Amino acid sequence: MDTPLVGLVMGSDSDWPLVSKAHETLDALGVAHEVRVLSAHRTPEEAHEYSASAEKRGLKVILAAAGGAAHLAGVMAASTILPVIGIPVPGGALGGLEALLATVQMPSGVPVATVALSSSGPANAAILAAEIVALGDSALRERLRERRRAMREKVLAADRKLRDSIS
Repeated sequence: MDTPLVGLVMGSDSDWPLVSKAHETLDALGVAHEVRVLSAHRTPEEAHEYSASAEKRGLKVILAAAGGAAHLAGVMAASTILPVIGIPVPGGALGGLEALLATVQMPSGVPVATVALSSSGPANAAILAAEIVALGDSALRERLRERRRAMREKVLAADRKLRDSIS
């Protein structure tokens, strides 16, 4: 098994239906990754240890998904210099707004990249992580280029189909 390059962490296993989209995207791109459930507040020691040891274990990027104001991404970022990408999970009393705000409002010097509060967020987080890893992996860069080409072709085919149907 390949050494994981991306860590995918979620605050609760109830986040898996959404977060699994990041796992599927990383799989499709051939990016070795690991998946964990760690809570910023219920397992703070384990969350800290995970983040603090990530670089030594070979990770290049951490994706951290959490709902509410749990702020798992901030906890991860506090213990590593690796890039951390926060995935705010919709739900709760404010529909996920608290998760989004907790993720984007980091103090100066401890950044967390943040993706959309939507079903596209986890896949975009995985693609961004792959782009970071691809800085040192030309084969992965080509897989990402091919993905973009396929997306382009799909849109152009839809455009042709629509134009043909209305002419």
